[in-house]
Amino acid sequence: MAEINITPFTDVLLVLLIIFMILAALSAPPGFEKQLGKSSNAPATNNNNHNNIEVDVTSRGVILVDGVKANSVTIYSVLAADLRKRGKKHISIIADVKAPYGIIIRILDAARAAGTEDVGFVTS
Repeated sequence: MAEINITPFTDVLLVLLIIFMILAALSAPPGFEKQLGKSSNAPATNNNNHNNIEVDVTSRGVILVDGVKANSVTIYSVLAADLRKRGKKHISIIADVKAPYGIIIRILDAARAAGTEDVGFVTS
């Protein structure tokens, strides 16, 4: 017989490939599953000695920048105006656990567009 039969070898390699694919899917780290802290739906208080710009996000997606209501479109201009008026300050995001994740990303993008990357999440 002058030929080598590679069919059993190919079968073994395909079975090993399937096993490694299953193991890789099981051992891969899950996606971003950060749980935000609990927050009251009350507006921000002004006892923060003006070192922080507080951005509150309620469970319904209402955005309050230092007590001034904004939406996902006007957050860019509101944060830019606030940073121009008060200088480069720290932005604190206080979000409800059930706040829409897209709103949080929009706030982070608005902060970056306004010229600051000093943003933090406040949890309880």
